Amino acid sequence: MKKVLAMLLTGAMVLSLAACGNSATTSTDAATTQTATTDNTATTTESKSEETATSAAPVELNVTTTFAGEDGNAQNFKNAVAEWCSATGNTVADTSATSDESFKTRVITDFETGSEPDVLFFFNGADANSFIEAGKVVAIDDIRAEYPEYASNMNDDLIADSLVDGKKYAVPVNGYWEAMFVNTTVLDAAGVSLPGAGYTMDDFKADCEKIKAAGYTPIAAALGNIPHYWWEFAIFNHQSPADHLEIPAVENASAWVDGMNDIKELYELGYFPDNTLSATDDETFAMFTEGKAAFLIDGSWKVGGIVAACQADADDASTIDQSKLDGFDVTYVPGNGSRKATDLIGGLSMGYYITTKAWDDPDKRAAAVSFVEYMTSDDVIPVFAQHTASALKNAPAVDESQFNSLQVKAMKMMSGTTSLTGAVQDLFMGDCRVSTFDGMPEIVTGKVSADDAVAEGLETYYSQQ
Repeated sequence: MKKVLAMLLTGAMVLSLAACGNSATTSTDAATTQTATTDNTATTTESKSEETATSAAPVELNVTTTFAGEDGNAQNFKNAVAEWCSATGNTVADTSATSDESFKTRVITDFETGSEPDVLFFFNGADANSFIEAGKVVAIDDIRAEYPEYASNMNDDLIADSLVDGKKYAVPVNGYWEAMFVNTTVLDAAGVSLPGAGYTMDDFKADCEKIKAAGYTPIAAALGNIPHYWWEFAIFNHQSPADHLEIPAVENASAWVDGMNDIKELYELGYFPDNTLSATDDETFAMFTEGKAAFLIDGSWKVGGIVAACQADADDASTIDQSKLDGFDVTYVPGNGSRKATDLIGGLSMGYYITTKAWDDPDKRAAAVSFVEYMTSDDVIPVFAQHTASALKNAPAVDESQFNSLQVKAMKMMSGTTSLTGAVQDLFMGDCRVSTFDGMPEIVTGKVSADDAVAEGLETYYSQQ
């Protein structure tokens, strides 16, 4: 387990790749860090595919990713694309867009209409089922039959299997974790110590009582808007890493019901904001960063948001208030039963696919392989992974001077993680979640029983199978 975790845990220096003819900017998460420059990573990423790509006539690859808009890696992607193009002579038609439901729909529609890209960075769970079932993407093992070194720098155990046929298709770049952020200024004011590895729900409730008595809100969460993280961990607390991703039968859903009732109990104890049922996630996040709430369960992507909230100008890293940033930490979500606090939700949920369309094109096959190998090389992945997770066999050693204080704390937290388990809500999507996600206000106020809400969601799920 320790060996596997070592490969998952962050170990990357923040690097900056210089774009051809363009000035580079760092990602939000790395905005307050000092960047280092790579020495022409294009020349150090050697493979059969790259040699083939540079010797053949230049081609244009159509590439779609989620590295766009406010994604912290949008500029890193542009820089890496420019480096690859400069090294190979190929060009890229980039149709990347911010990840949301409309983006997912667009990608699926493109495959259905024959307009899919040559290379796609996309989810590796149920969202990919339709185009895998249609044979529109190429399995990693099939690519390795011609290019043996393809993704050879990855730990195959950490590359997700398709839900369709158990094969591996998507080469991962960076992963995610979900944990509990802490405003230590609020804890200090309430006389509460920073939670650690052995933190339990009983400990958590005792701390919440102290925080509430001191005049602060214990938990920053908008249960009427984004109950996702509490939903996930509340259920996880009645399961274990071994069975969390198993969606139960309607008549055997006690863990899910108990989890919903745990959230109801915390609500009745007054540990959420007074307006938790009507507030937006942005509003409760502001409570946390402004020192009005103590705890926030969220994902690794929230590091950048907290850093930005500590800047006078969210877009200007030089305006950082370091003392304010030092008042934030990240730790484990309180455990219960067989789930230890150090068992977190996380993993590698996205990766690069090569489409059958590109693979069957003799002019594009080598270029597509070269592009993915470059984007998932030991030199480039650390730029994207930063303080999160990767599947690299040999992640570079951490140079803490390259990270801001919250990123360093995140690394130390992750070094004590005992397991990373995927989010079951990623398998339980769409209408299935309405009764417990949208219906969370009714559950916690007692208007609908947890038993009925869970049963409705599961019945919807199984009716769609």
